[in-house]
Amino acid sequence: MALFNFGKKKEEKKTPAPACSCGCPKSEAGEITNDCRPEAKDGICCIKVLGAGCKSCHEQYVNAKQAVNDMGLSIEVEYITDMQKVMEYGVMSMPALVVNEKVVAMGKVLKADEVVALLRR
Repeated sequence: MALFNFGKKKEEKKTPAPACSCGCPKSEAGEITNDCRPEAKDGICCIKVLGAGCKSCHEQYVNAKQAVNDMGLSIEVEYITDMQKVMEYGVMSMPALVVNEKVVAMGKVLKADEVVALLRR
């Protein structure tokens, strides 16, 4: 015997869309909650360096990794050279530094201590 359930919609469980590639969900206010990354510290869940793969961009990547190490964070720094992905951030000059999906610097190579200062804001 088959049972049919006409007129009643099945309740769908909604999960927040990931705010960044690491999967940190957004709160109802649209802020990153860092729930998925227990190692996220000081509100930082993801760091990306956007670049063309040139010497300056690679240097920015190395400096960002050094800054993360200096701060004692266990967050991986992602290096993005795919121009399609870079353009999605609206970046026109590289290298660029992205923290929690926000572009925080672009157009110049920041030293490790400058990146630390940006991350502490």
